[in-house]
Amino acid sequence: MKVLAIVQARMGSTRLPGKVLRQVNGKALLEYQIERMERAKTIDQLIICTSTREVDDPIIELCKKMNVDTFRGSENDVLGRFYETSSFYKGEVIVRLTADCPLIDPDVIDRAISFFLDNYPKLLYVSNTRKRTYPRGMDTEVFSYQLLQDAYMNANMPHDLEHVTPFMIKRIDSSAVGQIVYSRDESKHRWTVDTIEDFTLIEKILSELYPLKPEFTLEDVLALLNRNQAWTQINEKVDQKEDGTN
Repeated sequence: MKVLAIVQARMGSTRLPGKVLRQVNGKALLEYQIERMERAKTIDQLIICTSTREVDDPIIELCKKMNVDTFRGSENDVLGRFYETSSFYKGEVIVRLTADCPLIDPDVIDRAISFFLDNYPKLLYVSNTRKRTYPRGMDTEVFSYQLLQDAYMNANMPHDLEHVTPFMIKRIDSSAVGQIVYSRDESKHRWTVDTIEDFTLIEKILSELYPLKPEFTLEDVLALLNRNQAWTQINEKVDQKEDGTN
């Protein structure tokens, strides 16, 4: 089955506009994330999926520079955007990622995809988000194209169109929903970028790790923060918005 990773990205963040193209040491956050996602061994094709709005043109330009495939669709109907992208590129297994996770570990992505493939069709949806043990910013969801198609054809509430996967989970038996967990609970960490405080932390981490080890891991970040525990206070008071229209 063709594994299609779709990364929802847009410039119009309400709390930190243009966040995905904010730069650290001359490189956009999305560029760091693309580098990391491309190292995932189980992804057959990576797509950056943005809106048709002119403001999102710079995302397309970056992807052209990096030779990464793209798709453009509705800004607010993210479910529809995912379905159209999946249909166009003929994905059979869909991986949902968001473009505000520049530290995402390709090994985490591979683990979620492998778990799905090993248990399909008994499992139709797998994630590491429903029971959080991984740091926020490692978020990975995997589901079948058929499940996405069913959601596209039947969902009509704004919340379901914006957040893509909640409707899917409601449509299937709980026994078809799988979960991967980390070896210990590290869910207190917030490595996603939605505010200036988030960006400040990510900037510190990337500036410290990337020059010495571009392929740094989840464990490398945890070790760095263990040595610099005050850094975790930078964004610890940030309220998490529900995942939405990236």
